[in-house]
Amino acid sequence: MGTWDTGPFDNDTAADFANALDDTEPEAREALIRGVLIRTIDATGYLTEAEEAVAAAALIAAQCPGGEPVDMPYGPETPMPVFPSDLRALADEALARIAGDEDGPASTWVSQEDWKQWRSILTRLRAVLAPPPPSITLFDVQP
Repeated sequence: MGTWDTGPFDNDTAADFANALDDTEPEAREALIRGVLIRTIDATGYLTEAEEAVAAAALIAAQCPGGEPVDMPYGPETPMPVFPSDLRALADEALARIAGDEDGPASTWVSQEDWKQWRSILTRLRAVLAPPPPSITLFDVQP
């Protein structure tokens, strides 16, 4: 894998995924993203689509409150559809799998500092993707 920085699309595999999204019909992009997330969650052994899953999670997070836009030069050039809310949980679960994989993508960065930055990006994405806690009224107090 060619890696040049620590962003979600800063490697050859994720940049190729962005190109695949651009080449896919708009109505089929959600299925492409959902598929890579589910395969990452369900994978056994080496996470072969981890880079694509991080990129997919970044696209989903960009649509969440507090999410950062994906406007880097290697991300998709075409606008993404509005993703259904259930993709947030899938993206978070895929990132949890990736973050827990010590021999995965994080191990391919040469310097320890780059590795730390990459892990920080995963943490920020997961914080945005995590659904807000439900607000439950415990007691209806009347004056």
